[in-house]
Amino acid sequence: MREAVMILRMAVLAILLTHWAPSPGTAAADQLVYRLGSGDRIIVTVFGHEDLSGEFELDGEGRIALPLIGDVVIGQKSLRQAETAITDRLKPDYLINPRVSIQVANYRPFYILGEVKQPGSYAFVNGMTVVQAVAIAGGYTYRARQSRISIQRASDPARRQVPAGPDTVVLPGDILNVPERYF
Repeated sequence: MREAVMILRMAVLAILLTHWAPSPGTAAADQLVYRLGSGDRIIVTVFGHEDLSGEFELDGEGRIALPLIGDVVIGQKSLRQAETAITDRLKPDYLINPRVSIQVANYRPFYILGEVKQPGSYAFVNGMTVVQAVAIAGGYTYRARQSRISIQRASDPARRQVPAGPDTVVLPGDILNVPERYF
């Protein structure tokens, strides 16, 4: 029975790590969809137009400056929504049938605070869990209350702290908080 539960957990985790949004339309899935944000470096490819393609970094307001069309706000959009926004800007005046693709070249960092040996910001690694994030930060201190870790999702506009277990997926821009135990 334990093996079946473990296999099921691993399958669910694999789905989350692969897609980040297992079922569109649900509140939990909306938080796991990767949304572009300030500090992300992306590669925009406009097929057949190398002069319009390139690597760009989102500024503090979630904008990128593209050749011909200027500033495009793509912060807080999924990759597909950002592709559509750029396509829509190119379509009416510049290209007849633009095909745009976006890839993330470098994700923004995640943050870990509290009772870890080296709190701070760290480079995001795709597929990271809370345990891996803590390991990157040097491990827990002796005062860490490992059962009460919380995570603040960058994609959550309400900025709520939600409980996080060791296998919880960490996304770019998330803030992990490891509280202190009292005894």
